[in-house]
Amino acid sequence: MYVEWRQIHHDGMRRVHERTVPLYHRTRSFRVYASNVMPGMLQTSGYATGLLRSITAFQGTPDDVADAVWARAQRSRVIREGDHRFALVLEETVLYYRVSDDAAMAAQLEHVLSVMGQPNVSLGIIPARARRTVWPLEAFYAFDDQQVAVETLTAEINLTTPGEIRTYLRAFSELSRSAVRGAEARALITKALAALG
Repeated sequence: MYVEWRQIHHDGMRRVHERTVPLYHRTRSFRVYASNVMPGMLQTSGYATGLLRSITAFQGTPDDVADAVWARAQRSRVIREGDHRFALVLEETVLYYRVSDDAAMAAQLEHVLSVMGQPNVSLGIIPARARRTVWPLEAFYAFDDQQVAVETLTAEINLTTPGEIRTYLRAFSELSRSAVRGAEARALITKALAALG
């Protein structure tokens, strides 16, 4: 299902976060690929505020940023609560894109360092110079093997066709092979933190 962001956000962004809470609660296995911004479930309030302000201004939709940030934080509690597993793969460039001020960016990167130590979280980072078998793609979220949400500039595409889901899960597997984890991933995050000056 292809739905334009302007339609989804016609009355602001808070409601879309609230509407997806049941999906987040029933999903046991999240597989997330992020090529442009931190995945929503990893975002701190400062980072989310900067990002959602930019989206609101660009789309010209109602400004409910404070409420949307709160709703996003409530939805994101699944990363700390319940029986959920997260396999997250980020392009290294995500660590550098400044969607908020330096203090919020630093807090965001420190938060990622903290979250990656949780036993239910596997976080990989694809180094900018990594050899790849799959090119950088649009960001996508796989919810178990039931649905994939793909984020484009103008719309969210929700895929439920088994063949399309398999293709995205295969891409996730290939992208994961290019990612570093553990100490190597921490070093990349620490390097991005140091670059904030």
